[in-house]
Amino acid sequence: MRVPKRGSSLTNPPQTDKIQAVINEAPPRGGAFSAKKNMIEPNEPTAPISQVTNLAQVDVETVNAEMVRMHQSSASVVHSEDVELNMSAAAQVHAVNVKLHESAAAVVHADEVTVQHGAVAAARAGALSLNGGAGVVVAGSVEFGNAYTGVVAAREVRGEKIESVVLLSRNVTGNVTTVIDTRGAVIAGLVGGLFAGIMLLLGRMVFGKK
Repeated sequence: MRVPKRGSSLTNPPQTDKIQAVINEAPPRGGAFSAKKNMIEPNEPTAPISQVTNLAQVDVETVNAEMVRMHQSSASVVHSEDVELNMSAAAQVHAVNVKLHESAAAVVHADEVTVQHGAVAAARAGALSLNGGAGVVVAGSVEFGNAYTGVVAAREVRGEKIESVVLLSRNVTGNVTTVIDTRGAVIAGLVGGLFAGIMLLLGRMVFGKK
């Protein structure tokens, strides 16, 4: 057995050189990911989210903010938590709370909607307070002021004076003026179905003969 001399090393010098070469080629402190991150950070600017947007005498396409106030302005689409329209117009409004004052909106989808001297073509809401005009309303509860609607479908309808062409509701409180109420709509549906059935039967009897 060969015994190494005193002062001699058991480490293989070529292997030591290889390990040292790998260490020298390692990336700087922080790693390759840190270097890459430093390179891409300047190319990824983050735009701050606007919390409150105030619009006055402007026309915009889309508005996204936590709160939107519009005065004498128009917008195609509005996404927000709270929306206030004053003498303004919007095509679509999606929010939690919507207030319209002397304004108009085509489609409104919100939890609570308040319309004062305004108009809404179609509204879907949990609660709607209407003092103006509306085309189609689907809501949990509707409170009429000085208002007129085309079609209302709600669980509860309240108001001193309720004017609607078609009113579908289980619970109605107030003076109602309608062309078709819930009972009338059912009767109209039955009569219409019966009439259509008779006309279809007559058509088969007349045109079915050779």
